[in-house]
Amino acid sequence: MELTYGHPKSLKPIQTKYCPGCGHGVIHRLVCEVIDELGVQERSVIMNPVGCSIWADLYFDFDSVQVPHGRTPAGATGVKRCLPDHLVVCYQGDGDLAAIGTAEIIHAANRGEHFTGIFVNNAIYGMTGGQMAPTTLIGQKATTAPYGRDPGEAGMGYPIRVCELLATLEGTRYLARGAVNTAANTRKTKQYIKKAFEMQLRGEGFGLVEILSPCPTNWAMKPGEAVEWLEENMISFYKLGEVKNTIDAASASPATKEATR
Repeated sequence: MELTYGHPKSLKPIQTKYCPGCGHGVIHRLVCEVIDELGVQERSVIMNPVGCSIWADLYFDFDSVQVPHGRTPAGATGVKRCLPDHLVVCYQGDGDLAAIGTAEIIHAANRGEHFTGIFVNNAIYGMTGGQMAPTTLIGQKATTAPYGRDPGEAGMGYPIRVCELLATLEGTRYLARGAVNTAANTRKTKQYIKKAFEMQLRGEGFGLVEILSPCPTNWAMKPGEAVEWLEENMISFYKLGEVKNTIDAASASPATKEATR
């Protein structure tokens, strides 16, 4: 009998610490499936910072570097420049990437650093207690916004669309946003990850894949309810799809290039 589907070689076969219904486990598998398909397990490096992503080195069966909170792109820049033939992946949450690490990711993207960001957006701080994050939606409750995010009188500001922000920078080549709420969206997200990894291995510039993921514990919901909430609230604000793709445009015909400008 031919085995058509199994456990990824790059993912350790152990029980995870993530909460029931959390999307991190699914995202881990997608990353590892792509690494296995590309045959780069022996030259892959994951950068995992503070947050739920700090556990990543427990599960990925390849090299990892733990970096200070928000400094993931700086660490990845150093690793990639020292090991240019390696696949270097920044695995970051919304607090790490879009709050304390905002300057880091913007400048790395603007420089066109040749690593790939995997940005897990669950619209809240996960490990540290459910505080409001830069990606928390208007009206969404958090421990630091018990009545919901209010950009008006409370002065809490507005949710940041990271991919759209980075798309304005000349150094970015590929930006996409997926989700792990359904099988169809999960398959599409894997395609985005594979395209971003392949681009990095060709040495073609900065890429990032944002992934909408449920956080049932800090959303105070059951896993099924969290998936429904993501579908009904997050996807309408954080639109899924490729936000910037200069890879396909570069390989298109002159007429197609002109039409996509």
